[in-house]
This record gives sequence, C-alpha cells and structure tokens, in this order.
Amino acid sequence: MIVFEKPEFKNESAAAEKTDLIEKLLDIGAALSSAQDLGDLLNLILSKSREITYSDAGSVYLVDHSDETSKLLFKVAQNASKPSLSFKEFALPLTDKSLAGYVAITGQSLNLSDAYDLPPGVPYRLDTSFDRDIDYRTCSVMVLPMQNRQGETIGVLQLINRKTKADTVLTADNAWESTQQYSEWEERIVRSLASQAAISIERNQLQDSIEHLFEGFVKASVQVIEARDPCTYGHSERVAALTVRLSEEVNTVSSGGLRSIYFNNRQIQELRYAALLHDFGKIGVPEAVLTKQKKLYPAQLEIIRHRFGLAQRTMEMECVQSKYKYLLEHSTYRKHPSQEPECAQCQQIEQLDTKLAEAKTRLAEYWEVLLEANEPHILAAEPLAQLREISRQTYRDIDGAKKPLLNSDEILQLMVSRGNLTPEERSEIESHVTHTYEFLKQIPWTKDLKNVPDIAYGHHEKLDGTGYPRGLNKSEIPIQAQLMTIADIYDALTAGDRPYKRALRTEAAMKILRQEAAHNKINADLLELFDHRQVFSVLGHSLDVKVESA
Repeated sequence: MIVFEKPEFKNESAAAEKTDLIEKLLDIGAALSSAQDLGDLLNLILSKSREITYSDAGSVYLVDHSDETSKLLFKVAQNASKPSLSFKEFALPLTDKSLAGYVAITGQSLNLSDAYDLPPGVPYRLDTSFDRDIDYRTCSVMVLPMQNRQGETIGVLQLINRKTKADTVLTADNAWESTQQYSEWEERIVRSLASQAAISIERNQLQDSIEHLFEGFVKASVQVIEARDPCTYGHSERVAALTVRLSEEVNTVSSGGLRSIYFNNRQIQELRYAALLHDFGKIGVPEAVLTKQKKLYPAQLEIIRHRFGLAQRTMEMECVQSKYKYLLEHSTYRKHPSQEPECAQCQQIEQLDTKLAEAKTRLAEYWEVLLEANEPHILAAEPLAQLREISRQTYRDIDGAKKPLLNSDEILQLMVSRGNLTPEERSEIESHVTHTYEFLKQIPWTKDLKNVPDIAYGHHEKLDGTGYPRGLNKSEIPIQAQLMTIADIYDALTAGDRPYKRALRTEAAMKILRQEAAHNKINADLLELFDHRQVFSVLGHSLDVKVESA
C-alpha cells in the first residue's frame, strides 16, 4: 500500500505572503471596479500599488490628447516619508526626455536601481529638482505604462523607493541603504495591476464623457426651449438653481415633516436635470400661442386697425355722398358770405358734418377700449360692457355689404377676463407638460436618472388635485416635483423678462406662495423652508430689494 505523506513547505512564510498578496489583489480589483470619482480612483491605484511593493512614494500621470499638443498630466502623488507635502496638478510635454514620458511613448517599463545613475545613451533623465525642493533622495524607481484593452497607453504609474522595511521613514541620508531595486516578480504583478487600473480609468473617463455629452444635450435642449419662447429666457436655469438649493436645504432638516427626506448627490443631479428640462415640451406648442403677449395676436390687431380705418373712410365717403345728393336736390342753394349761416340748407350740411364727427369720435373711443381690453390684465365690468356694445357695431365694406366691426373670434379673445389666453389656447400651453413627459420618457435614462420624466411630469400638479395635466393629489406627486413647483411659481412671479406682466418683489411673490400653501395647492413645509432659509438668494434676490431679471 502506498501512503501519501503531507508535503512540507520549505518556506511557509513565503507561501503565506503570496496568499496574502492574492487576497490583496482581489480586494484591489473589487475596489477599482466600484470607484466612481477619478481622483479617488487614481489615489486608490497608487496607494495599493505602493502597499504591495513597499514603495515609499509614487505618482500617476494621464496622457492627454485633447488638443494639438499631447501632454502628460501629473494627477496624483503620494509620499509616506513626507506626508505633509501637497501636490498640485500640472502638465508637462509628452516627450521621451522624462521617465514618465519615455514610458508613455514607448509602452516599455523602466525598472531602475538608482534613478541618479542611468545607463549611457538613454534619452530620459530624472528631474532632481523635486528631491532638492523637499530634501529627498530618489533611489529605486519603477515606471509602468497603464494600457487599455486596445494596447493604447492612457497613463503612467511611477513607484519610487522600494523600502526594505515597510515602516521606514526615508530621508536624503538613509534612502540609499534603506531601499532596494524592484524585483521582476513585483514588476509583473504591478504591470498586471496597471492594466486593470487602465481599464478602470478608461471606464471612468467614458462615464465622464457620457455625462458631459448628456450635460451638453441638456444645455442644447434648454437653448431650444428659449429660442422658441425668448420671453422666458433663463427660466429653466433659474428654476434648476432654486430647486437644487431647496433640495440641499431639505437635507439639513432634522425635525418636522421633512426630517425623513434626504437626497443623495445622484438624486440632486436627477432633480437638476428634471428642472432644466421641465419645459422642453413647449417645442410642441404652436409658436404663436407660446409667444402670445396680449389677447389679440399682432396680425389680428393690424387687421382690425385697417378695418377701423376702412370704416372711417367709408363713413367719410357716405357723408360726402349725402352732401352731394343734397346739393343736387337743392340746386338753387349757393353759399355766399353775405348769406345768414342759419339758413336751412347750411344747417343740413352742418348736421351731416356733425354726425360724421360724432361717428369718428365714437370709432376712436371704440379703438381705445379695444386697446385697453387687449392688455392681459383682469377685465373690469365697464370695459366688458363696452366690448359688448362694440360687438353690435357694423360698417359697410368696399362692396357695400354690412359687416361686424369685430368678428366673434376677436370678441371672444378680447373678453378673456383674466390673462391673455382663451380656454383653447390655455389648453395648448398646458399640453407642454405632457409633451415634456412624452419626450423625456423616450430617453434611455440610467438607473440614477430614471425618475427625471416623472419629476418633470408633476411640476404643474397641485396637492388638492386641481393641477394639470393629471389632477394628482399630494400622495401621488413626487416630492421632487413638489420642490420644483415652488421654484417654478416663484420664478414666474419674479421674472423681469416677461413683457406681458411686471416682475413682483420677493415679498409680494412670497405672499402669493403663502396663499397657495394655505389653500393646499403647494407643500407648506417646503415653502416654509424656502422662505426661512431664503432659498431665493441663490438668484441674488432678497426680501428688501426689488427683483430684476436674473
């Protein structure tokens, strides 16, 4: 019978070290996969590389091809023996004159026992000014390319001074005796780690590129909205600024009804995008309705003006014709200076002139009433009665046919009692919310931004169910949309760039918002926070300064 005996490790401590290293590498891989911020990722790459190689210091460079001149960006530096030193990011030319530049260009690793004593004929040199500035001594150096899956070098990892004991504090005096050259085995391990790091960096840069791309798309979308409706220029950005500031204030509340609400950074970004895009659906609203400033459209008012002019010329012509007919019928009438002006013929002619003057005066008064009624303010009882009178007036067209001075559509528009929109036009404007939702839901949002369409969809809903377009009540309206509603109303009241209404002072706007909260239209807790923390100050507004266009 053959008996297998348990083998004895010649060096069990070495095996334990390798096992520990493998576990560290697995942990590093997991950490690299989860890192989101580029700065955190680069610091993690460097610190873990230093940890497994006992490196005292190191740095990370990224290759930058964003313009015509390629360069290396010095992004991160660490030095265990000089922990109080601070390093600033800077750029240096991408040439083979530096250690990092040579590795970035050639893709080859450098493993130097003494960076001050380089092989003859090499193009690179160590910049010793860093050592002189901080009273340090660079000895062993390992510089490795960080290459992506296509074999392109996107960065350089530089490790400095492989210590013989991990806890040694190096000085210019003891550096040489306390350090050693990096082994080939360490080089292979770190090169593998550098490749994995490159993939993480590339993923991070890709994520940043996607976010920048989407940020550009959002800004372009806002420009499209403002191009369609120049009167509300800047509205989307102001609403976004107010909404984000209010959400940040909500995060600080520790008591009351808002204490359980907290928005993380991604949720605040989601809310910002929803606020920036909340009016995008205006591109689906007819431009004439969207930019309408008064009750009548400019073309309508111009047509009516010509109609009033035609009516006056017609009255003048009819007066002349009446005079001419009278003169023909009374051919013996000759006006003479010596005649008495009270003669019957003279009186008849003067009556025709008086009648014409009265008609022209009345027509001018009608025009003034029309202009007053055309303004988008609350229509009082007297102008309403005058409009009804005008609606019964007629004139003779050039073909002699009797026609109304104002047609039914014009009367309907002028008799709008509040604002400047007819019910049909208001419905067109309100449809922008649905258009916004239909547009936004077509975008393949990431998991962090998936609520953008629903948040934007609810910004005109009211807590009591009287909002639009769906008539939701409080429990059905996302809290983010409730924040945005307050910001949207505030900016609509205080904006000074709308020609159809005057800008309100902050205090006047807040009074209206308080009334809305008292009638259960908007969230009273959020409004109290908005007021108490003076969220409107993000636009430069205050309670004692007249609001101007932001």
